[in-house]
Amino acid sequence: MLIIDDSTTILGTLNKYLKSVGCLTLEAGNAESGLEIARNERPHLIFLDVMLPGMNGYSCLRKIRRDPDLQNIPVIAMSGSEKAAEYYFGKHSDADDFMKKPFSRQEVFARIERLLDVNRVPRRAINATATGDALEIQE
Repeated sequence: MLIIDDSTTILGTLNKYLKSVGCLTLEAGNAESGLEIARNERPHLIFLDVMLPGMNGYSCLRKIRRDPDLQNIPVIAMSGSEKAAEYYFGKHSDADDFMKKPFSRQEVFARIERLLDVNRVPRRAINATATGDALEIQE
């Protein structure tokens, strides 16, 4: 799983949660390096901070959704900002879910469970493949 966030606290917290259940994690402190990692590593899921230095999270998300190789990776947008939460819940975002900071371990895993099946295959890709909208995910 890829975590794109400029906060070392958030990176550390998510790493701790995810590694405790055997997940491999990748980290990026900005959107540009996050996109590069996503293209090279094809993570099962991306945690994406909305407020990043340089390119913001929404611009990064638009690039993910326009890239045929990345478009079916589920993305959980994150922010501590009420305005960002309003933007997501107003359906202006292509994120699959939104997590307000700070968050709990239980909340992280509940959101992952909604977005990935038991084999960690993104439900977004399964649904897109079933409707013929995307290529099958290859591991």
